[in-house]
Amino acid sequence: MPASLARKLLICAAVDGLIIQPLAPKGQRPSQAVKVRYGDAAVSSTTRDQLPDVSTPNASFEAFGVIGLFTVSRLSYLITVTGRQQVAQIRGYPVYVVTDVALTPCTSQAEAESAVRHTSVQLRRAASDNNKTTTEDEVSDSETDAASLFGRDEPDEVQSDRDSVSGKETAGEAEPKRDRDDEEGRSSIAEDVIKRKGSYGRFAERWFSHRGWVQDSRRNMGISDTAPQNQDAPTDAKAKKQESKDKKLSNTVVAETASHGVNTAVSTGESLLPKLLRMAHIWFGTSHSFYFSYDVDITRNLANKGLSTTGETPLHRVAEPLFYWNRHLQKPFASANQDLLLPLMQGFVGQREFIVDRNPPQVDSDKAPESLELSDWTPSGSAAASPPPERQERASVDLRPSEKKFLITIVSRRAIKRAGLRYLRRGIDEDGYAANGVETEQLLSTPSWSDSNIFSFVQVRGSIPLFFTQSPYSLKPAPILQHSEAANLKALSRHFDNMTRRYGKVQAVNLVEKHGVESVIGEAFERNVATYNETKEKDGKQGEEIDFEWFDFHSACRGMKFENVSLLLDILGSKIEDWGSTVESASSPAGGGNQAASITSTQRGALRTNCMDCLDRTNVCQSSFAKHMLDLQMKQEGFDMSAQRDQVTSWFNTLWADNGDAISKQYASTAAMKGDYTRTRKRDYRGMVNDLGLSLTRFYNGMVNDYFSQAAIDFLLGNVTSLVFDEFEDTMMTKDPAVSMAKMREQAIETSQKIVLENPEAEDFIGGWTILSPHHSDTIKSLPFEEVVLLLTDTALYLCRFDWKLDKVSSFERVDLAHVVGIKVGTYITSTVSPAQADEGKNIGLVVTYEPGKNDIKRVNTRSLSSISGPASSGGKGRASAEGDRPSTPPPSTAAGILAPIFSPSKASTKQAQQKKIAFKALYALSSMADSGAKPSGRVLSEQEQIDIIASEIERLAFINQPLEKPTGDAERQSIVERGDIISLAEAKRNTGLLETWGHAVKKLVWA
Repeated sequence: MPASLARKLLICAAVDGLIIQPLAPKGQRPSQAVKVRYGDAAVSSTTRDQLPDVSTPNASFEAFGVIGLFTVSRLSYLITVTGRQQVAQIRGYPVYVVTDVALTPCTSQAEAESAVRHTSVQLRRAASDNNKTTTEDEVSDSETDAASLFGRDEPDEVQSDRDSVSGKETAGEAEPKRDRDDEEGRSSIAEDVIKRKGSYGRFAERWFSHRGWVQDSRRNMGISDTAPQNQDAPTDAKAKKQESKDKKLSNTVVAETASHGVNTAVSTGESLLPKLLRMAHIWFGTSHSFYFSYDVDITRNLANKGLSTTGETPLHRVAEPLFYWNRHLQKPFASANQDLLLPLMQGFVGQREFIVDRNPPQVDSDKAPESLELSDWTPSGSAAASPPPERQERASVDLRPSEKKFLITIVSRRAIKRAGLRYLRRGIDEDGYAANGVETEQLLSTPSWSDSNIFSFVQVRGSIPLFFTQSPYSLKPAPILQHSEAANLKALSRHFDNMTRRYGKVQAVNLVEKHGVESVIGEAFERNVATYNETKEKDGKQGEEIDFEWFDFHSACRGMKFENVSLLLDILGSKIEDWGSTVESASSPAGGGNQAASITSTQRGALRTNCMDCLDRTNVCQSSFAKHMLDLQMKQEGFDMSAQRDQVTSWFNTLWADNGDAISKQYASTAAMKGDYTRTRKRDYRGMVNDLGLSLTRFYNGMVNDYFSQAAIDFLLGNVTSLVFDEFEDTMMTKDPAVSMAKMREQAIETSQKIVLENPEAEDFIGGWTILSPHHSDTIKSLPFEEVVLLLTDTALYLCRFDWKLDKVSSFERVDLAHVVGIKVGTYITSTVSPAQADEGKNIGLVVTYEPGKNDIKRVNTRSLSSISGPASSGGKGRASAEGDRPSTPPPSTAAGILAPIFSPSKASTKQAQQKKIAFKALYALSSMADSGAKPSGRVLSEQEQIDIIASEIERLAFINQPLEKPTGDAERQSIVERGDIISLAEAKRNTGLLETWGHAVKKLVWA
C-alpha cells in the first residue's frame, strides 16, 4: 500500500487564511487541514473546527493536488491542479497529465474569496457545458478539440485515481467509482486565461491558431491526430468570435486575481504579475507537459529503483531531485502536511498496446486480419481517435495461442538544471548540467506488468556540454564559444563524470554539421572529449573514457534521404546490443520494496545524442535506436518483429513522434521538425514546407516571447528571486546563471591582479571590486555602462575592462594616486525609463579627478599589450606604442610672438584642461540571482555604503602619496571628497530623450 497522498482537496477562504482540506476516501479519517495565512503566506496546520462554512454556493472548489506556492514581493499565490487526464498506467496505477490549474491569491480574505468563487463557477460551467456536449449524437471534431484545449475531459477520459486502466480496482482502494468523480475529472477553469491558446506575449496569438494548438496539445498527451484536416479548425467567423470571448474572459480572471494587488503594489516588478499568472496557467496547465502519479515514482527509471510503489515512504522523499519540477514551490508545505507534496515531472508519458504473433500467418490478401495491431490509450470517447469496430471486436475475443499482447511506454524526463528555452539556455553550466537535458526511457511489458519480463532502455539528450551562445535574431545563428579552454574542460568533465556515475559507459553521438557555422562548436566538442579521455588515461581510470561519434546528419541525409540514419545504426548497433537493457524478471512481485532483487540485468551504458537544439535530428536518431532495441527485446521474448505482416508499426512511430513534439514544444515552443519522417518513415516536400513554418515560428518566439518566459521559469524553479521581474522591466532581458557571478567576480579580480600588477613587490595590493563604468574613458555620460574591475594598491588605482565571455582583461588604465586631486560622491542616474533606474537611493557613484602624469597609462590587450601613456611618458615603462609618446595636451604655442601672453591659455585653464576623470557606479546591492557560489558574508552592503568605502580608501591612500610641503600641526587636512549629485534625477530626465523613452515603451509592449 503506497504512503498516503491527498488525491482530492477542498480549497476555501477563511477569515485569516486560505484553507486546504484533504478529502479522504469513504471510511478513512481525513488528513489535517492546512492554512496559508494571508499576507506573509506562512503555512501551518489547522483544526477542522476552524474551517469556514462551505455549504454556500461557490464557497469552495475541489482540486487534485497542490503544485506549490510562490510569492512576488508581498503577493502570494497558491497553484493547484484542477484538471487532469490519464495517459498511461504503470503496474496498474494511473499516470496523469495536468490539463488545468488554478492560481488563488493569498493576500486577503476578500481577494481569496473572489478567486475561489470565480474558480468554482468556471469549474461548474465547464462541467455543465461538457455534459451537454456529450449528450449529442454526433460531436464535431472542432468541438472535441476545443474540449481538450480547455482541459475539459471527455466521457470516460479521466479514469478514477482508484481504478486501473483495465477497470480493475486497485488494491487498497475500496471506495467505488462515483459519478461525481467523473464530473470532478472534467472540471477545469475553462474560460480563463488558459484560453489564450498558449500565448507567451501579445503578438504570439497569431501563430497559436485553434487548430495548431489543439494538435500540439493532443500530441503532448500522447494522442495522435487522425482526424481529417478540414475538421480540425472551425470557420473563420466562429474562430474570431471564440477569440474575442477568450480575451474577455482572460481579462476577467486577471482582474479578479491580480488587479487589486498590482494597483497597491510597491515593487516595480509587480506590474508584470498578470503576465506571470498567465504564464503559470499556460506552463503548468494547458501546455499538457507536466505528469504525476499518486502511487508510483515516475521520476526514476527502472534501473534506478523507479516506476514502483514506495511502500510507506512518501513519494516526495524518493523522487529524483533532477526531475522534480515543483520541489521549490512546495518548500512552504514541507513542515505542515506532507500528504500535500505531489511531485510533478515535465516531459512526456505515452503508451500503446500492440499484439504480435509468434507464428504469423502468411497471407497475401490485404483483406486478411492484421497480425500486429494497435490499441493505444486514446480515450474511447474521442470520435476522431476511436478504433475501428473490427479492432474493438478483435480485442474483445481471446488471443490465439501464438499471439500475445504487449505494452510499450515512453517516459521522458526533463531535467530542472539549466532549464529553459531554446536560445536563452544553451550549452552547459559550471556544475556540468547541459541545457535541454532529457532522459528518455522506453519500457516494454504486458498490460498486467506481472506475467512477463519488463524491459527498460534509456537514452539521454542534451546540449553540447560547452559554454556557448547563439543569437535569437537569425534563422541559423553561428555558435559563439565562451570562457576559457580550462573552464570549458572543467565543466565538460563534470558533465561526463555525472553521466558515468548515473548510466555507466557513455557514447556521445554528435549530429551537428562538419562544415559551416555548426562546425566550430562540433570541433571544440570533439577536442575537449579527446582531452578528457587523455586525462582519464593519465589518471589510470581506463574504461571511463567517453566514446565519441560525429555523424553529420544533414550531409548523410541530404536530399530528404532520412533512411540513411541506418548508417549510424550500423556503426553503433553492436554497442547498443552489448550494453543491453535493464530487465525485471516476470517472477518478481509488482512493485514493492524489494524491487532491486528482481532486476536480472542492468543496462551497462547510455547513448547521449545531441544536435544544436537536441530536438529534431536527435529525435529521429533516438527513435531509430529505440526501434532497434525493441526488436532485440521482442526476440528475447520469442517474437520476430521482421516476420510480422504489418511492418509499418505506426503505433511505434506515432508514439515517438508525439514524444519529439512534446519535448520540442517545451524547449522551442513548436512541434518537432522532421516529424513527418518519424511518424511515417517517409520524407517529401510537404514535410519541408511544414518545417519552414516551424522554423519561422521558432524565430519569432526567440525574438519576442522567450525572454519573459525564461524569467518566469527561472523564478518558478527557484533559480532567481522575484527581483528578476524588476530587472526584466529595466532591460527586457534575463540573466543566465550558467556560472556563479560571485565566483566569476572573484576570478576576474584575481586575473586582473595578475595581469596589471607588473611588480607586485613594489606595490601592495589593497583591494578589488567589480563596479560599473562608462564604456569610454574620461566621461560620465557615455552609454552603455559595463561591469569593470577596480583594483587599488598603495600607489595606484587600476580600472580593468574585463571580457566576461572570454575571462580575459581587454584593457586597463592606471592612475597614480599622487595625481588624484578630487573625488565626488553622489547620485548617479543615467536613465529614467524604468523606476529602478530612476531610484536615487540605488543609483550611487563616484568620480575620481586626476592630473595625468608619466605613470598614468592605458594598455589594450590585442593579443600583445600595447600602451598609451601620459604626456611626459617615454614609453610607459618600456612598452609604449607610437601613440603613447604623443602628449595628451599640446605644448603652449610660440607662434603668436609678442601676443603669446595674451592669447595663450592661462596656467589655471591649462591645468583644468589637463585634468581627467574616471567615473564609477555601484552595482545594485540586491540581485535576483540565487547564487549558490556566493560566500555567506552577513549583511549586504547598500550601494551608498559600497561607494563610501571605496572613496574613503582612495582618499586615505592619496593623502599618503601626497605629503604636505608644510606641516599643519594638529589641524585636519582638508578632505578631497565632495558630496553632491554626479547626475541628478532632474538632469537625467532632461537627458533621457523621447526616442529612448519610446524605444523602451515599444520593448515593454512586445516583451512584457
